[in-house]
Amino acid sequence: MNRMKNMRKFAGSRWLQHLLFWLLAYYILLRIFATSADFQKIDLVYTMIFIASLLPGVYLNLLVLIPRFLSRKMYFPYFFLLLACIVATALLNILTFSKLTDIILPGYYFISYYEFGDLLKFSLVFTAITTLLKLSRGWFMLMEARNELVKLEKENAETRLDALKNQVNPHFLFNSLAGIYSLVLQNSGKAPEFVLRLSDFLRYVLYETSAGRVDLSRELPAMNDYVELQKLRAGKSAAIEIELPAETAGWQVAPLLLLPLIENCFKHGIKGAAGPVFAKILISISGNRLQAYIENNMGVSADEGATKSRGIGLVNLRNRLELLYPGDHELKISHDAVRFTVILNIPMDEKAPLPGH
Repeated sequence: MNRMKNMRKFAGSRWLQHLLFWLLAYYILLRIFATSADFQKIDLVYTMIFIASLLPGVYLNLLVLIPRFLSRKMYFPYFFLLLACIVATALLNILTFSKLTDIILPGYYFISYYEFGDLLKFSLVFTAITTLLKLSRGWFMLMEARNELVKLEKENAETRLDALKNQVNPHFLFNSLAGIYSLVLQNSGKAPEFVLRLSDFLRYVLYETSAGRVDLSRELPAMNDYVELQKLRAGKSAAIEIELPAETAGWQVAPLLLLPLIENCFKHGIKGAAGPVFAKILISISGNRLQAYIENNMGVSADEGATKSRGIGLVNLRNRLELLYPGDHELKISHDAVRFTVILNIPMDEKAPLPGH
């Protein structure tokens, strides 16, 4: 494992990439400059000197001109200086073979085989190739960084979403258990029915809502079970109405978005009032949108802690909606001295057909 990691690190080294590029360039130029099929010593030395004359211009462009001008979108000064760099590289090649080689290698007699125009072409080709390689490398690094950023943002969003869902879960557990407990104390013959409702509800919430989307045909019956369980605690004097769409097959939604709104009806409305209490929960489908209208009486005896708790639940819901349906949802909340009203509108996803259907 460590050996493979070291090999990948070595393969990704910038120094190795530059070395391989110049070795390949050396071989190509050697094939061009060689006077015969067999390479002579003078061919090897000439090609090496020719490459050396290109290096200053190429690296001046890579290390200075690109980062200081091109990367900052200073295009006019960049191309002006690049042109000057290409011309200077061609002149350096002429100077190298006409003067410098006599000083550095007095045992050899070299002349510049190429005219100034040809040397400009060599300089232009090498400058263009190395510039494209640097820009392409930068582009791939940018794409990789963006992909990593998207991955991190997605993981962060999923983590936040899980945390928000977990904040909701304790509420319905405690409320549902309290309703069943009240029923058992009354020795009601309906206890088995509501134990089954609670069992189905808890099974759905604990085991079926971990996915990003759930079938609407499972989500809405679970909400209905919750309302029926809460009716036990509300008493017969509470006017509680719930309407669900008849046809829900084929649609999926994010789980447990309706639960905090329905829960608030009972926790802060029906429980928090001394006079007549009511709750109206109307769920409908329009096209590919799920619409919910929820209304309940204001809890006149609700204390500051209950009001704060309602606020936290709604903040959590808003955060979930922003994560799940950014820019494609509606949550309107209003109230007066008598009633508290919530309107929720979210898109639904069509359930993917099973293979072969």
